[in-house]
Amino acid sequence: MKTVTDIKFVYSTYISSSPEKVWEALTSAEFSKKYWFGRAIEGEWKEGGAVRFIDPEGRPEIVGTILKCEKPLLLSYTWAISPDHPFLEKVKDRLEEENAPTKVSFILKKMKQGLTKLTILHEDLLPKDIVEDSDTFFGLNNGWPAILSSLKSLLETGKAIEYDLSE
Repeated sequence: MKTVTDIKFVYSTYISSSPEKVWEALTSAEFSKKYWFGRAIEGEWKEGGAVRFIDPEGRPEIVGTILKCEKPLLLSYTWAISPDHPFLEKVKDRLEEENAPTKVSFILKKMKQGLTKLTILHEDLLPKDIVEDSDTFFGLNNGWPAILSSLKSLLETGKAIEYDLSE
């Protein structure tokens, strides 16, 4: 049974790019591989469509269903670890408490001066989803800022940030 929580993670950044280009970065496998720790996003970009993130080894890692798809302003989908992915071992204690998917929303707003405000809202979280360690990318509060900073860098400079994920 799904335990509803009010725990959420919200993060905004301003990107010197159009909402259309930011949208493309959020929905293109070629783009996402460059800024999302080597993950390729694949999706049927319509409400009810499937979305999944393919890890660098070619395995589905995150899977979900698109809840809202209003190009280029709002993209929302469920978020769950693929049942046969090795990453499950790292989060098994979370899954023992709750295994229902969470919800991710990207809100894009066209601003003056050619900027786009990109806000991520990740909802229905558990306390275990937040990791109070600033020296890791583990935990949604650490991973999302790194991913969005790399996306911003890629769109503004043509070069994504390269992170060392070894622990």
